[in-house]
Amino acid sequence: MKHFLTRCSIILCLLLALAVPVQAAQSYSHLYISISDALMNTKQDKEAEAKLALEQFTKDWASVTSEQTEAKEKVDELLAQAVEATSKDERLEALSALSNALRALEELENPVDEAAQRAEFGQKFKPIMADFEKALASEDIAAIDEAYKDFNIKWNKNERPVREQSIAMYGQIETQMAFLRISISAEEPDVTLMKSQFAELKQTIEDFVAGKETAKAVEGEYSLSTLIAYIDEANDFIDAGDYKAASDKILEFITIWPSVEIEISTRNGSLYTKIESDMPIIASDLLKSTVDKEAIKSKLDNFRTEIELIQADSDYTFWDSALILLREGLEALLIILALVSFLEKSGQKPMRKWIYIGAFVGILLSAVAAILMSTILNSPTVDTNRELMEGYIGLLAAAMMVGVGIWLHSKSSVASWNRYISKQMGNAISSGSVFAMAAISFLSVFREGAETLVFYAGIAPKMETSQFVLGIVVALLVLTIFAFVLFKASGKIPVHKFFAVATVLIYVLAFKIIGVSLHTLQLRDAVSTTIVDGLPVISFIGFYPTVETMIGQAILLVLVVVTIIFKKKQK
Repeated sequence: MKHFLTRCSIILCLLLALAVPVQAAQSYSHLYISISDALMNTKQDKEAEAKLALEQFTKDWASVTSEQTEAKEKVDELLAQAVEATSKDERLEALSALSNALRALEELENPVDEAAQRAEFGQKFKPIMADFEKALASEDIAAIDEAYKDFNIKWNKNERPVREQSIAMYGQIETQMAFLRISISAEEPDVTLMKSQFAELKQTIEDFVAGKETAKAVEGEYSLSTLIAYIDEANDFIDAGDYKAASDKILEFITIWPSVEIEISTRNGSLYTKIESDMPIIASDLLKSTVDKEAIKSKLDNFRTEIELIQADSDYTFWDSALILLREGLEALLIILALVSFLEKSGQKPMRKWIYIGAFVGILLSAVAAILMSTILNSPTVDTNRELMEGYIGLLAAAMMVGVGIWLHSKSSVASWNRYISKQMGNAISSGSVFAMAAISFLSVFREGAETLVFYAGIAPKMETSQFVLGIVVALLVLTIFAFVLFKASGKIPVHKFFAVATVLIYVLAFKIIGVSLHTLQLRDAVSTTIVDGLPVISFIGFYPTVETMIGQAILLVLVVVTIIFKKKQK
């Protein structure tokens, strides 16, 4: 048991290293995402998730080097304040200051002439605004609509300096454009109103170019939950037949959208584009004489579900972490103890050291594998596509778990387990060599170590470090107790029953990993997203109401059923 605990301790240290990214300080975009996550979760009173986002920022920030020492120290100071904050308001204030300090550092490292940027933006937009004004003067609604679409496309291509220099001006321009879009889409378009709206929009753009801050940031704490709440309220008004109130609620959604949009744009670019283009149309359609209630509700429900999918907590818990090490550790422990017991009964106690040597070599090679995996996963090249890697590795881990589950299922009877152990020892006896004993011990440890690393690579990036460590500690405690009991009551433990229970738990965890991994790939548009209406998001078991995730999980369930049927036929 001493040697086994040593092995587990080493693996624990190595696995913790997987969470430490080694990242080149080329861009701070990933750091802004962590700040955004921390802000969002703090606003939603999700303390654990906010701390996880700050933890990720801290890890990424640790690899950043800069010659701008004073600015970097300011980020360090504000990061410490955010981490140590004891209240919601205190953390929100610290996070806001942290974002500004990081931006200031980035500007020092990459000096930008803001006045020149504004002037360039103004030069690009002057002819674009002139074209739209010409369309307005014609009072031809079709021409105005086409001109607006062109205006919107060019705005999306050139909006960056506005967003970076003034989030208030950016938000006001976005809102004014949305209201203009609503007027253009009205059942009876009012050109006079459009001209008035465009005059205000043009003035805001000109103020920005002149360096005037004439807009006020939307006040209040808004999050993805706020967007969902507005959609729910709009749907309630639609059900009640109050389409004007529903339209007003969508206008509120549009007004606060610029304050929340980054949380969607960084995770699902296609959804961001759809919401920006469709919400003004929905607000306008609700005011028409004939309202297609079902079509509008369908769109709103889809938006709600997709926002909820982004908001969904796809993290794993310490139980997921514990189950992996527990299952892998128990298998290796049972094999090693069976071999040791055999040697003792055959009067060859001195040979036990070769079993321990084989286990130790297995630990060393598992350590090498862990280091290689950590290096590969945390390289700058991989880091740019980290979520994609997490998704694909998660699917690989799930596939391996299916194999493990089938193996466990085949050993969940007394006869099957006895045959397995007899075969392991029989092979060693027939060879009559010390090497055979050491080889069995080595292979059992290395195989379990390798599987454990792959499984943890699939879930570790989506876990709080505290939860990850707690799971491993729990597993180690259980393994210690199990080893002690085995030593005291060798041969009397119904091991096959353990395998029957472990089989179920492994399949449940594989179900969750498949759902979470496919969901992660969907957020990166690597896998399509087809929403299934009426089904809830149940993130703690990895269930997301999309056709793609459900197909993946259905394949797992089919394999489970086939395995059960096959085993029954064998009996």
